Amino acid sequence: MPELLLELVSEEIPARMQARAAQDLAQLVSAGLAKGGFALDTAQVRTYVTPRRLMLVVNDLPLAQPDGFEERRGPRADAPEAAIQGFLRASGITLDQAETRETPKGPFYFATITRKGRATAEVIREVIEAVLIAFPWPKSMRWGSGQTRWVRPLQRIVCLFNRRVVPVQFAGVEACGESEGHRFLTPHTFRVTDFACLKRGLDEAHVMFDPEQRRITIWDAAVTAAAAEGLTVKPDEGLLREVVGLVEWPVVLIGRIDDAFMDVPAEVLTTAMRTHQKYFSLTRPDGTMAPRFIVVSNMETRDGGKAIIAGNERVLRARLSDAKFFWDQDRRHTLESRVPKLAERIFHAKLGTVADKVERVRALALALVPYVPGAEAAAADRAALLCKADLSSGMVGEFPELQGVMGRYYAIHDGESPQVADAIAEHYSPLGPNDSCPTRPLSVVVALADKINTLAGFWRIDEKPTGSKDPFALRRAALGVIRLIVENGLRLPLAKVFATALESHVLARPGVDDPDAVARDLLDFFADRLKVHLREQGVRHDLVAAVFAQTHEDDLVRLLARVAALDRFLHTDDGANLLVAYRRAANIVRIEEKRDVASYVGAVDSTLLTQNEEHAMVAAIEGIQGDLARAVGGERYDEAMGCLARLRSSVDAFFGTVTVNCENITLRTNRLRLLSRIGAAMAVVADFSKIEG
Repeated sequence: MPELLLELVSEEIPARMQARAAQDLAQLVSAGLAKGGFALDTAQVRTYVTPRRLMLVVNDLPLAQPDGFEERRGPRADAPEAAIQGFLRASGITLDQAETRETPKGPFYFATITRKGRATAEVIREVIEAVLIAFPWPKSMRWGSGQTRWVRPLQRIVCLFNRRVVPVQFAGVEACGESEGHRFLTPHTFRVTDFACLKRGLDEAHVMFDPEQRRITIWDAAVTAAAAEGLTVKPDEGLLREVVGLVEWPVVLIGRIDDAFMDVPAEVLTTAMRTHQKYFSLTRPDGTMAPRFIVVSNMETRDGGKAIIAGNERVLRARLSDAKFFWDQDRRHTLESRVPKLAERIFHAKLGTVADKVERVRALALALVPYVPGAEAAAADRAALLCKADLSSGMVGEFPELQGVMGRYYAIHDGESPQVADAIAEHYSPLGPNDSCPTRPLSVVVALADKINTLAGFWRIDEKPTGSKDPFALRRAALGVIRLIVENGLRLPLAKVFATALESHVLARPGVDDPDAVARDLLDFFADRLKVHLREQGVRHDLVAAVFAQTHEDDLVRLLARVAALDRFLHTDDGANLLVAYRRAANIVRIEEKRDVASYVGAVDSTLLTQNEEHAMVAAIEGIQGDLARAVGGERYDEAMGCLARLRSSVDAFFGTVTVNCENITLRTNRLRLLSRIGAAMAVVADFSKIEG
């Protein structure tokens, strides 16, 4: 069946926008065609993107829309003649073409109107023009005297359906049947009739239009070039994706770094090359950085790239000269001497300077030391004092992403202990779910103190995340705290720590702020973040809610142990059936309390127990209370679940024989209180009402 081909050629599209643009183009065109009556599946639609072109191919479209049918109900058959004639004129039919049908309200006239489907090319033109006008570029521009916007000046539109040009117009450009090749290597146009023809033409014109093909080509060529010199390319998927979006005809070349720069830390060299020049770093077999780099050119040259390599080496030499200058200058001053400069940096208008934050982090770090085995107070205080000092260095001013990393190098140069240096480098971690989590005691202390102080501060000034907005990355900070605690098995009382952190902040809203309420709210926020963290690991969020809601647990290690035991219990027959019985009991009590406007929480009168099953239920509950309390107190949660399992048989027997809502009001009240005791006994472990399914 016929094929739709769309190619949009423009000036260079920013690499970070390309993948999303291809997705948006496919989604918007598919939605427009579907609205026009063309149902598409994902296999029919393909998109490709290069730095200069955005392409879409849709296969198997019919030549015309399917015919449409509309049914209209008119007036009653015995309506006045004027009403009937008005209906016929509006529907475009005669009386003999109308159909009379019986309805519950009597006989009515009906008209069936057939609309002939339009030519597909007409629909395509409307859809494409509407998509181009409304295309959601993150940033767009106007050029020349026109008022339309596109990411960069649009130069050419190729739009073909069934091998014929669809006269799409946008931004002063009218669609044609000619594409063009590589801007420099093959800057001529060629005739296009369909996608296969365009593919052949671009291949011959030095344009590799498939981004996945460019990615494989670049990586394979880089690995081969490095291996030829006995080296390895340092993996960098983010840089690879960016470079794929910078070239249409990738040519991989290898250059040299001057030996004079090799005493600069490898992280500095790598960052300078990656950030400014988009070069790949190479490593020796022993893992150290090699004095080589990979550059991906968009050109083939007669000299095999020698001039390109020389030019890139010259530019890199200037970049690294700046880095070496900062490296040499920064080491003339100790980290400690840079601490006072932090008073010149505002952390937040309501939270003071970075120097103020450092003092708060120091105080909190000392409070955290007892909870982190192996951490020492003096070392923690020293690391907290110096953790932000490298922000005042020239290197971090040039390369902000090296904060912490450079602090470690400068600390080692100053003679600080390795533990302090590592803590400075690692206190920002973990930055995300894929970032490694610190395990060294001192690093854990400072990382926790930094993140908890940040969270407490923004909670104190009521700058919490709202919806999808989180400008201060507080959700990420909370997940970092959770990972630090869980992955290191720390028995940290969060409520107490939050209170300590909040005390260090100046009261931001006198007369309004309630530190206890803020701490509770922050703990609830952590419970939500913990659910997210555990859901990614396959743990049910409702079990976390059940444990947290009942105990308001602030020891994450203990909470997770209880959640794990609860999960195992619910996977047993005893656990599943007891949950059903609990819900039945809880629902009966809730309904009766609402109807009677009364509470049935209270002591059970043993003299009113008239059936053996009631006596057995009371005996079972009283029989587990001591064992259950000792098991929970000793954090033996599987044993606690075993205690609950002992309730099952008596609960099943109770519901099988005892009528709770009997006519005797006194017996009814006593039995409802007995049902309440079932929930109270189970609540020692968790709030079972929060458990779903």
